[in-house]
Amino acid sequence: MRRERERVDMMAEWCNTEVVLSVVGGKWKLLILRYLLLGTHRFGELKQAMPTITQRMLTRQLRELENDGLVARSVYPEVPPRVEYKLTEAGESLRDIIGQLDAWGSWYRRHQKAQVQDDDQAATDT
Repeated sequence: MRRERERVDMMAEWCNTEVVLSVVGGKWKLLILRYLLLGTHRFGELKQAMPTITQRMLTRQLRELENDGLVARSVYPEVPPRVEYKLTEAGESLRDIIGQLDAWGSWYRRHQKAQVQDDDQAATDT
């Protein structure tokens, strides 16, 4: 049974971090948003950019992002139908934050690698 997410307008005023995590939290949403920062993309392009996400999960995450007003979905009356996704103004407003998270991830990866090297060095010195 799928648990319904608490509505943002019903969350406590004092915890805006909870609002952020509710809207963009999880494994895939920030990756989807990061890819859409590059421009408008079709579903297949998003799926190809994230090969380990299932089609069902990508559909679900895109729907949630659309419902939260971060992503706009455009359907073109063609055969077969063409569907494109792009960021809304609210989605675009995450550009700097996603950039900062990406930079921190890069720093943390280097930091962890250095820690492992230091630990390996200490083990060989003893």
